[in-house]
Amino acid sequence: MAMPTMQPPAEPARQCEYKYFDGATRTLYVTEKEFPYPEGRLIISRTDLNGIITHANEAFVELSGWNREDLIGQPHAILRHPDMPAAAFKDLWDTLKAGKKWFGYVKNLRKDGGHYWVYATAVPNVRNGQVVGYTSVRREPSRKKIEEMTALYKKMLAEEKGGQA
Repeated sequence: MAMPTMQPPAEPARQCEYKYFDGATRTLYVTEKEFPYPEGRLIISRTDLNGIITHANEAFVELSGWNREDLIGQPHAILRHPDMPAAAFKDLWDTLKAGKKWFGYVKNLRKDGGHYWVYATAVPNVRNGQVVGYTSVRREPSRKKIEEMTALYKKMLAEEKGGQA
């Protein structure tokens, strides 16, 4: 299944090409518009072993801006914001593949180019002693942590690109 494309938003946006771990590329349109996390709600999704979305709850659908049909069957990386360093996702996958729980702050990209922050917990789904997929539950992050993580991720990205923060 091909990844759905983003359309350029009406408001000013930067355009960038994003290269995924499998070599696929996608044109992203990124605005500075932040969407608030929905108070009192949990965002829940499940994926298979390869990170392909198999379940998306209503809060996830609403906040991401994608239709459920567009999300199911897509890599969870459809939400990857270009401000997120690759090292954060390497840590997530290394932790999950070791059978452990991962948690961290993530800036996600919406379909319309906006973004939202989450505090995510991801766990392996184990059935009959075998990992069959992963579940992620996202909660509202603290503003203070978002500010800290924004600075940290900016520095990490600069280091990944061979520069200095």
